[in-house]
Amino acid sequence: MARLVALAPKFLPHEWNISNQTRYANAESQRSRSERLVAESQRLVDEIEKTTQKSQSDVNKKIEQRLEEIQFWKNELDAKLKDTVNEIEQLLVYKIRVEKALEGCMEPLSIVQQCLIEREKRVGIDLVHDEVERELIKEVEVIQGVIALLQRTLEQIIEQIRESRSAKYSLEKDLTDKFQALKIDNFCSTLTNNTPDISYAANVARIQGNSVSPIEWEHFTDANIVKAEKQRNNAVALRTLTDSILCETASDMRKQYETVNLALSNRVHETKNAKHKLEVHLAQVMDEISSQEKNIEALKKSIIDKEGPIKVSQSRLETRTLRPNVELCRDAVQYRLINEVQEITTNVERLCETLCQAEAELKGLIRNQLSLEEEIQVKENTLYIDEVICMQMREAISINNF
Repeated sequence: MARLVALAPKFLPHEWNISNQTRYANAESQRSRSERLVAESQRLVDEIEKTTQKSQSDVNKKIEQRLEEIQFWKNELDAKLKDTVNEIEQLLVYKIRVEKALEGCMEPLSIVQQCLIEREKRVGIDLVHDEVERELIKEVEVIQGVIALLQRTLEQIIEQIRESRSAKYSLEKDLTDKFQALKIDNFCSTLTNNTPDISYAANVARIQGNSVSPIEWEHFTDANIVKAEKQRNNAVALRTLTDSILCETASDMRKQYETVNLALSNRVHETKNAKHKLEVHLAQVMDEISSQEKNIEALKKSIIDKEGPIKVSQSRLETRTLRPNVELCRDAVQYRLINEVQEITTNVERLCETLCQAEAELKGLIRNQLSLEEEIQVKENTLYIDEVICMQMREAISINNF
């Protein structure tokens, strides 16, 4: 038995045409869309390429501008750092000058104090609170005042050096950061699309939380520069003040030194004059002692010489008492002998009284001699202290302008 074969359905011619037209239309539509997409893609590629190039060019320009800004501030920091370093070096020189000035005050102060101690060794009336002592005390006060002022100045210089070094540290740290930033941005400016070893980096298109704005960045560096400039101005003012202090203190010490020397010289001159006058009076007293001693010897001799005459008179009177009877007459001889005895006795008494006065005067002259000799020794001691010890010690005083 023959098998039945299933026949596929057949389409009509117009259906066939419609089908073909439909496929033609679909193909045309697809092709048109594809052409439009190709055109749009090319336009988009061109647009994005231009945008990318423009953006990259803009970034490159901004990197160059940024490099210029960093370089500008770096140059400012470099200049300010140079000024600060130079100022610190000058302050160190001034520190040494003030230290030397302080050291130079110690020996004069020691010498002046020693002069006061030595002058306490004056004795007697010469231990007087004279002009020299007043000026020496004033000189001690002047030097001690200078030392105190120089010590305060030294402390100010040390503090200013510390402040300047702090400013220098800030500048150096900022410069180090600027140098690193320049290095990084310089490297970034050299990167191109064809640079080897460039790669994708994840999660970099963001703003770091610890970043600062350009204004803050600029203010930070400007603050460091302002701080350094302020410290430099302070240092310049301090150096000017220190110059003035060193000059004025040296002038004050030198003026007082000369005043003391003049007072000491005048005092030595006065003491020498007083000593000379004492020596003149001593010589006169010595002459008078010699004269008085001769006078005493003469008086004693005169008294001794009267022993013979009075003995003669008294012997005559005694002998005449032996006259017999009426011959025991009160004649002129008797009266004259009596007068003679009285006269000689009175004269001897006068001579003895004068001798006592002369001996008392001699003792007074001797006491005066001893007093003058003692006072001359006092003056010699004073002259030795003032002229030999003090003046020679003061020759070692050296007041310099540091």
